[in-house]
Amino acid sequence: MADSEKQTIVRDIIVVGTSAGGVEALTELVKYLPPNLNASVIIVLHLPSHSPNVLPDILNRGSRLPVCLAQDGQAIEKGHIYVAPSDRHLLVKPGYLQLWQGPKENGSRPAIDPLFRTAARAYGQRLVAVLLTGLLDDGTAGLMAVKMRDGLAIVQHPDDALYAAMPSNAIANVDDIDYILPLSEIPSTLAKLANNPKEVEAEKPVTREMELESEMANFDIEELESDAVPGKPSPFTCPDCGGTLWEIEEGKLLRFRCHVGHAFSAKTLLAKQSDKLEDALWIAIRALQEKATLADRIASRMRDRNLSLAAQRLEQQSEDAQQQSEIIQNVLEMLNGKSAESA
Repeated sequence: MADSEKQTIVRDIIVVGTSAGGVEALTELVKYLPPNLNASVIIVLHLPSHSPNVLPDILNRGSRLPVCLAQDGQAIEKGHIYVAPSDRHLLVKPGYLQLWQGPKENGSRPAIDPLFRTAARAYGQRLVAVLLTGLLDDGTAGLMAVKMRDGLAIVQHPDDALYAAMPSNAIANVDDIDYILPLSEIPSTLAKLANNPKEVEAEKPVTREMELESEMANFDIEELESDAVPGKPSPFTCPDCGGTLWEIEEGKLLRFRCHVGHAFSAKTLLAKQSDKLEDALWIAIRALQEKATLADRIASRMRDRNLSLAAQRLEQQSEDAQQQSEIIQNVLEMLNGKSAESA
């Protein structure tokens, strides 16, 4: 490409995603960011829906940059750190932040993928995305979107992460990650990237698929009601709403999204289906135990009325129900044991 088509940019938008072990990792990350950082830092940590929003207070204790809880419509300023509140997706628009209680992605709200995807759409080559410690694989699809727009991707080295699954999944599925670093080296790398302008070629355009998924995270009614879909129909249903899931293949990554916007990686969908199976088994145990108790009570009344044959049949039903309940309890113990082994 000719020099006339090149442009000079600054990597001045930094997005960070993390999950399990994230409080410790973020505390170390912000502690060593320089006070003259020529960038904005926007953070998503997986939080329970009713979690108190204390992360900014925790990070402010050691940060040399001001840390605040993100507000809807808030302007993005350099030298500031913004943290997603609980139960809200944090989306990046050109020049400002948006909070939205849209459909969960990978079982989380806030989720990492919507942050990375919307930031990639808005800022392209100016973006640096950082994925830290965590379970499962939220953030992998978001990093793919970042690379599609020629942004930079940094992943914490799995051996350095308190929980290696999230970094490991990103490394396994995103071919062109720019940096795989221990946490201790990430702050200085971000400072160099933000404080040194870079000459780059024209960035890749936003794809229709990225636009569609960004708007679904924003619960855009026109997009939800349009005929456009982000993939092909799958035989699976959404564990959150029961709707049809669309299957999306991006390189080595397999993902799913339903019509109203719930999104899952393959591993997260498997984990959610396991939860649904466990719920169904507990319901079955409760029903069988209730059946056994009711059969015993009726059998006792039958014996009081000298209806021995009817009482025996009911007692047998009670015994059968108890045995079936025990079988299901054994299955649950096996499932929970395997889940613990794979965690």
